[in-house]
Amino acid sequence: MNANSPTAKAAGLRNGAAWVTHALEAEGVDTIFGYPGGAIMPFYDALVDSGLRHILVRHEQGAALAANGYARASGRVGVCVATSGPGASNLVTGIADAMLDSVPMVCITGQVATSLLGTDAFQELDVFGMTMPIVKHSFLVRTVDELPNVLAEAFRLAREGRPGPVLIDLPKDVQVGSATHLPVHAPATVEPNPAPADAALAQAIASIASAEKPVIYGGGGIGIADAVVEFRQFVEAAGIPTVLTLRGLGALPGNHPQFLGMLGMHGTRSANIAVQESDLLVVVGARFDDRATGKLAEFAPFARIVHLDADAYEISKLRTADVSLPGDVATGLRALTAALPATPSQAQQDWRQRCDGLREKHAARYDAPGQDIYAPALLKRVSELSPDAVIACDVGQHQMWVAQHCRFNHPRNHLTSGALGTMGFGLPAAMGAQFACPERPVVLVSGDGSFMMNVQELVTVARCKLPVKMILLDNSSLGMVRQWQELFFDKRYSEIDLSDNPDFGALARVCGIPATRIDRRADVDGALAALLAAPGPGLLHVVIDARANVWPLVPPNTANSTMLESNPNEQKAESAHALPA
Repeated sequence: MNANSPTAKAAGLRNGAAWVTHALEAEGVDTIFGYPGGAIMPFYDALVDSGLRHILVRHEQGAALAANGYARASGRVGVCVATSGPGASNLVTGIADAMLDSVPMVCITGQVATSLLGTDAFQELDVFGMTMPIVKHSFLVRTVDELPNVLAEAFRLAREGRPGPVLIDLPKDVQVGSATHLPVHAPATVEPNPAPADAALAQAIASIASAEKPVIYGGGGIGIADAVVEFRQFVEAAGIPTVLTLRGLGALPGNHPQFLGMLGMHGTRSANIAVQESDLLVVVGARFDDRATGKLAEFAPFARIVHLDADAYEISKLRTADVSLPGDVATGLRALTAALPATPSQAQQDWRQRCDGLREKHAARYDAPGQDIYAPALLKRVSELSPDAVIACDVGQHQMWVAQHCRFNHPRNHLTSGALGTMGFGLPAAMGAQFACPERPVVLVSGDGSFMMNVQELVTVARCKLPVKMILLDNSSLGMVRQWQELFFDKRYSEIDLSDNPDFGALARVCGIPATRIDRRADVDGALAALLAAPGPGLLHVVIDARANVWPLVPPNTANSTMLESNPNEQKAESAHALPA
């Protein structure tokens, strides 16, 4: 008798797989992303009688990245499911992406029966060992009796402290084993992060009060800690110029008067100059990533460091903190705000004026010559037409243009693969975000290289009638690789030509998604308005100049003060060929 059949249920029978679906529901899960296969089939059988909504993706990597996007957009735990062997290994990139960007996920994989473990059985794979470096914790469940503790611990660990992914490897015999004796699932208590120490908070306030050129440097930990309100209150009470990392964008609105922009390799000149000149960095939820700091030894060379972070191991890991504030970010920010001096010093007011001038002087320009489509101006227009949209992007030049020119009012509105840089992230992440936020507009910005990495998920978008608006910037090349080969490899272009791309519009239409192609600047406004107003999914195929580069750019292993606005080799060539005065 099938343990999940109506007859069996009436008799009070239930197997391990059915108990797991019950536990997921008890944890507040309503949507999971997955793909079935042999070793996970009992779980899929149990889904038939559960209240869970399962989204059938077209590749397991799509499942992991959709769960990833769901979690980023909602702040809830994302859940993905796959079978053993290649099903499990296909999840790995999405799991690693979640680990490096601190995204809460629970990943469930099927496994061969416990009696077959270690025998090289069909589709047996040591996913427990394989994922250990890229998860907060891995579980290999060996008996049905372990399920209550494993499910409770998995969700607790995914949520608690610095969030991240947790793997549950579920052998087939555990899924089919009797679970009638197991209790109703009870979620584990998530312990809050402790408050920063009072003595350290006092030191931080003293450092802020005595600084003449302070800068607040905010990162992804602000959104992860759900501390956006507290961060904004602190910034405004302090009156201190503020910069944000790629993952921190949205912690301040893009038009906030104290916001100098993103810092780092593709940050604004005003942000990087201010940080380099500062005498105090108040670091909130950031980790001194190399793409933010440039050459670490020359980063903010005159600045003392006050560092507030939920993860104590990030403090003084790369840059020694003068004042360490490990603990709950929101609580720490509230305490700092309450203790700030009533009025900034005259030196700090002068510094604020200096930074205001930098922002005005180095503001982005959108008056590029010619009639070709200028990607930064198009993306700025997307923000203007849909200011509350969740924007998911892939990885490459378009990712940096999104960060530079879109304006975000919350970190959860900006879904980007920061630490891992996962090409193919955008489309499934946008799907996950749309399921998490069905009433919100969701926009995907992708490049022609990244789009092809998970293009099969167009079918999922069409099947589920997801109103995701897709903007595909097509330069017929791997644009960021081409830019680096141009600047740092003497234009020795190697394997970046994508001129044989398929007809993206035809590809979308085959999947049942309307598509439009534009290649002239005059068509941008009308095409964007039509795309955003359409009731269902749509693709806007945008042809851009293959030679366009992302500026500014800090060359690798140089200080952030060394920012390029154009190719210096071309400038030298032009100078050499100039006629004498």
